[in-house]
Amino acid sequence: MPIVEITLIEGRPADKKRKLIAKVTDAIVEAIDAPRESVRIILREIPGAHFGVAGKAKDDSPSAQD
Repeated sequence: MPIVEITLIEGRPADKKRKLIAKVTDAIVEAIDAPRESVRIILREIPGAHFGVAGKAKDDSPSAQD
């Protein structure tokens, strides 16, 4: 059973997260011939203040949703 964990900075719309889950599932099924029903995707959302890039919190940067 393939399990994929993806960490994102919070704030993306639900429809984008659903699309991500669908496309990652498709990629796994295609790449390793896993049964679609066995694929598990875990999305973890964290606040920008909990993610640092180049010594600064991500929510302090101009492109906070990268």
